[in-house]
Amino acid sequence: MNDHIIALDQGTTSSRAIVFNSKGTPVTIAQYPFPQIYPKPGWVEHDPKVILDTQLRSLAAAFEKSGLSPTDIAGIGITNQRETTIVWDKNTGEPVYNAIVWQCRRTASICDELIAEGLGDYVTEKTGLLIDAYFSGTKIKWILDNVPGVRERAERGELLFGTVDCWIIWNLTGGAAHVSDYSNCSRTMIFDIDKLQWDEKLCERLGIPMSMLPTPVPSSMVYGHIAKGLPGLEMLEGTPVCGSAGDQPAALFGQGCIHPGQAKNTYGTGCFTLMNTGSKSVRSTSGLVTSVAWSVNGELTYALEGSVFNAGSSIQWLRDELKIIDSASEVEALATSVPDNGGVYLVSAFTGLGAPRWDMYARGAIVGLTRGSTRAHIGRAALEGIAYQVKDLLDAMDNDVDSGLSVLRVDGGASVNNFLMQFQSDVLQKPIDRPVMVETTAFGAAFLAGLAVGVWKDVSEIVTLRVSDKVFTPQMSAEEAAVLHGTWLRAAERACKWEVKDIQE
Repeated sequence: MNDHIIALDQGTTSSRAIVFNSKGTPVTIAQYPFPQIYPKPGWVEHDPKVILDTQLRSLAAAFEKSGLSPTDIAGIGITNQRETTIVWDKNTGEPVYNAIVWQCRRTASICDELIAEGLGDYVTEKTGLLIDAYFSGTKIKWILDNVPGVRERAERGELLFGTVDCWIIWNLTGGAAHVSDYSNCSRTMIFDIDKLQWDEKLCERLGIPMSMLPTPVPSSMVYGHIAKGLPGLEMLEGTPVCGSAGDQPAALFGQGCIHPGQAKNTYGTGCFTLMNTGSKSVRSTSGLVTSVAWSVNGELTYALEGSVFNAGSSIQWLRDELKIIDSASEVEALATSVPDNGGVYLVSAFTGLGAPRWDMYARGAIVGLTRGSTRAHIGRAALEGIAYQVKDLLDAMDNDVDSGLSVLRVDGGASVNNFLMQFQSDVLQKPIDRPVMVETTAFGAAFLAGLAVGVWKDVSEIVTLRVSDKVFTPQMSAEEAAVLHGTWLRAAERACKWEVKDIQE
């Protein structure tokens, strides 16, 4: 039976592969973490070859553990950390520099120059984004300007650019397909999201040769097939590579948010709140961005999005740097060991603040400390800080579209934390719906791939496959929630504009 899909879920801290059956149930999973590289404060990099190696090994391991035959696999879907930027030699496949990760702040001064030139309105009009170091365009420019000989090679047509989806597809297909789906293209800050093509003016301003850029493609179609000679993947040779979407739109899709006004939040390394706006590419007036969510069977769906740069990573920070917990799962018990936060607020602006503030120079802060503050208060404040930032995003969405959101669907690693989900419901004063199967990002990619090869017939089938695990409803009064959030806003203000020097120095 040709009715299984393997989803490759290439994230910020690990590469995973999940085999799904036609009921949308995970059959097997394999996962390999990889190291983060921090060359300077505010800089974040990955080794592209390690990304690829861990992703291919997870694919091979998940398939082997499944006990399935190659004929059982209908296709491969891909979802990925977005904005992370890779430039490589199109003949040898060798990267010219490490991948510059979406969290990296090194191009903040380039963004400042673009803003000073008055390009902000043009960027928003064409790309749906705001000018920020988060996005790929200025990262490409930095590589071209700072790695010796690279600009000359790019201008000779020897180099290719891609976000992580593009890098993986290019390698899986043996270099046959240099493509990127619309959802990933729309996070580069050089892509016209209405015309679905690269913007020549922005590429020229950033000095990016357009010969480097991948072909923009829909999210559900056959891009190519697994090539010969990939280590451990000999049995899967010829399998279609047929679905792709960035991690957050894939999660929106996997959550069954297929109608305008439906929204989800993913609690991962960062938090990402997306709302389906249908065929309309809404331009935000509240600090959000607009991206292509997916394109299936010729129909384009857009989303409003807000991003929290550090969510789960703030819990990792408690574990790895502060060492007040031994594992991330311990933070819930720590937080509930005290009745409240003791007046402590943690603003996890380790790499700046995303929407709706878009402050590249904000830095992390803990405020409200007293002599009686404990590690439990700090742990609780870290979780509460995640929920407050998500509320800020949804408040901005209400300003933009007056959606009247009735329920927020949630997923991602931290969504299993019952304290966080209950507190999120309390501060939002809305129900929180957590599904049984929280692997919604990978499932979204799998479903897009399955649509391309006939495992599923149409988009509406995805709704029937989603089952709720638990719905959290508000247990706190609206008045108390408003007071707590008001204090949070004061704390967040303290963290803004903290870093004043050029972080490229």
